[in-house]
Amino acid sequence: MPQTKTRGAQPIMIAEQGSFLVGGRTVTAAGSFDPARFFLPFSSEGQTYSIEHLYAQYQIPPDARRLPLVMVHGGCQTGKTWESTPDGREGFQTIFVRRGFAVYVIDFPGRGRSGIPSFSGPLGNLAGAEIIPPVTVNFGHELSFLAGRLGPRPFEFYPNTQFPTGALDQFYRQGVAGIADDAGVISDAIAALFERIGPAILITHSQGGLMGWMAAAKSANIKAIVGYEPFVSCVPQGEDSSLPPLCDGSAADTLETLPADQFAPLTRIPIQIVWGDNIAEQPSPVAAADVWRLSKMASIRFADAVNRRGGNAAILDLPSVGIRGNTHFPFSDLNSLQIADLLSDFLRGQNLD
Repeated sequence: MPQTKTRGAQPIMIAEQGSFLVGGRTVTAAGSFDPARFFLPFSSEGQTYSIEHLYAQYQIPPDARRLPLVMVHGGCQTGKTWESTPDGREGFQTIFVRRGFAVYVIDFPGRGRSGIPSFSGPLGNLAGAEIIPPVTVNFGHELSFLAGRLGPRPFEFYPNTQFPTGALDQFYRQGVAGIADDAGVISDAIAALFERIGPAILITHSQGGLMGWMAAAKSANIKAIVGYEPFVSCVPQGEDSSLPPLCDGSAADTLETLPADQFAPLTRIPIQIVWGDNIAEQPSPVAAADVWRLSKMASIRFADAVNRRGGNAAILDLPSVGIRGNTHFPFSDLNSLQIADLLSDFLRGQNLD
């Protein structure tokens, strides 16, 4: 049973909190709007829609530090990722508000509280909207367990796991269907958020990693990026973007290319990429776990490309510094305060706090 509060915690001080939607565009469906017609049968003809924006909630403590933190979730997730942990402890959102940071938590466009996507349901005929197949990825309990790197086989935890093993039910329930996300649309919305709030630090997870790399090319207000286990990384166009196949022989799209002028901003900000434990060094027979071997390899290739161009990108491998058992969600694991301390150390070391 999840805890209802963090035991022994002092009251949290918040000077301002709220939420808003930012970015995106408006489109109008073909045809003429008929005000005499309401719901049945429903028609979008002639109606104008707001699409492709993101939802942001924020908490600002008194005397907040200079740079806020913007937290971006990963695939088949929402901003819930950063809120309370599956077993009810404080998540990074609250931990870092307590540490004096203004914190913004988002939902991707078309995900969670950000509203309807532009390519599904009754909006498929929107004039001027890209029609993208409504592909969805629904992770069941088994795939969530393996992709989250909780254990080598469904419901068999790694012996050293830091996951709160009694909270599986809550972990499963926080997952949502993953739609056919458009990285350009999402990174545009993230950049719009930074243009609204000003200079800040971007914290990403998993699928959100690529969105963060791309957003940094679109907003000079992104002053640093900390990426937790980015699923996809990037290199400049012209560099080798190939990686070995997964264990089943299929290709893993974990390395993208960006035009040189879009990659260049990534060489001007501090970047840290954090990886947890139980990542295979050799092909694993479980594809849902094996993908992290290639994603980690891609992120090392990315960091090397940044540093060769005079940038400042570092890989923090938790097992290499004696921190073992972390899953794909290290900020939700039992040692999440230790993981938060490492983030604080990085920000302090880069004069960003």
